[in-house]
Amino acid sequence: MPRYEYRCRTCGDTFELSRPMAESSAPANCPQGHDDTVKLLSTVAVGGTASAPAPAPKAGGGGGGCCGGGCCG
Repeated sequence: MPRYEYRCRTCGDTFELSRPMAESSAPANCPQGHDDTVKLLSTVAVGGTASAPAPAPKAGGGGGGCCGGGCCG
């Protein structure tokens, strides 16, 4: 279940709630009981590297097979 971060405008407390995505924009009370809260925009950091996919073979241009290139018939 996704976690959403909220900030209370009354006391300034920042807190998280786990709730279904369908309820992500529903009102949330802070742990102190105040109801004047706002959902914060969260950022996601993703590390690592990505490689480009292999190019698709050209139509009619031999593609390996048993002898490595279109000579098999």
